[in-house]
Amino acid sequence: MSKRDYYEVLGVARDASEEDLKKAYRRCAMKHHPDRNPGDHAAEAAFKECKEAYEVLSEPAKRRAYDQHGHAAFEHGMGGGAGGAGYADMGDIFGDIFGNIFGGGARGGPRRGADIGYVMELDLEEAVAGIDKRIEVPTLVGCHHCNSTGSADGVLEDCATCHGRGQVRMQRGIFQMQQTCPHCAGRGKTIPNPCKPCMGQGRLEEEKVLSVKIPAGVDNGDRIRLSGEGEAGPPGTPPGDLFVEVRVRPHDIFERDGDDLHCEVPLRISQAALGDTIRVPTLHGDLELRIPAETQSGKVFRLRDRGVRSVRSRAPGDLYCKAVVETPVNLTQEQRELLEKFESTFVGEGARRHSPKASTFLDGVKGFWDRMTN
Repeated sequence: MSKRDYYEVLGVARDASEEDLKKAYRRCAMKHHPDRNPGDHAAEAAFKECKEAYEVLSEPAKRRAYDQHGHAAFEHGMGGGAGGAGYADMGDIFGDIFGNIFGGGARGGPRRGADIGYVMELDLEEAVAGIDKRIEVPTLVGCHHCNSTGSADGVLEDCATCHGRGQVRMQRGIFQMQQTCPHCAGRGKTIPNPCKPCMGQGRLEEEKVLSVKIPAGVDNGDRIRLSGEGEAGPPGTPPGDLFVEVRVRPHDIFERDGDDLHCEVPLRISQAALGDTIRVPTLHGDLELRIPAETQSGKVFRLRDRGVRSVRSRAPGDLYCKAVVETPVNLTQEQRELLEKFESTFVGEGARRHSPKASTFLDGVKGFWDRMTN
């Protein structure tokens, strides 16, 4: 079966920059990594394919040879300009990219435990004030039956394949390279008598109960890292990390925009026309807000420093209150008669000066019809 073009494998153009190659490789490898696709042979093959493509295209000398000769550049001893050192460095490149994601590269021996994620839903008040929360996270923990060794009697023997080194040498043409021992997964040890509860893995599935301190001011999408609280790693390796992602539930009154809050303040027609002093809610108690006479619906009042105190800068945002003038409903007979008497005072051209938006609207309509008839 012929090999696919390396640029096609990574999904980049032939003039892609070094940074573009690295990003494309990261996406490809994360998608197909064996840890994320256990038992999926197609994903394993795709992972090896994108790794091979990056190994060639990330090194300038090899990339030039590939651009000139294609895959033939690395067959029958060609491509020697890259030198044996080029292959020796590939494990380091791989480790640089994935060291923080999977806990080690091709030469780093057994990987650490996987990172895990947890979504925590909070009320707006909890997110603004901060809170301590207890969570239950299903994960892999160290087996207490064998003290996380995987051995029922604590006996470990040197691996017969790698002789306890955790690495094996592979010959590729004229080049030699090291890779993690496939027999012991880089541990350098084998287990003659595996622990039955964990089947020699040194890990068990369990629900871990943790206390998480949520700092004041967090927002949707913020993540809190709990180092070492992820999945337990294979025996002899450190655990992964737990990332708690914050999701803030919609609020009945306030809508958050960064560190600012927005709300709507309903006003009666009389309050908007005559002016009034009303009380508006904030997350820290009610405040008085003066409504000036002749306030129009949609006017926004700004209350400084009444928003959310930023989790990063600790500077407070503002609260924006939007006036919404409501049409009265369920009128009594007396109220209806009063409104009818009030409406009767708006007669003739003089009525327009009491309705600024209506006046502007009518002028616009008149101009429109004048243009249509001329």
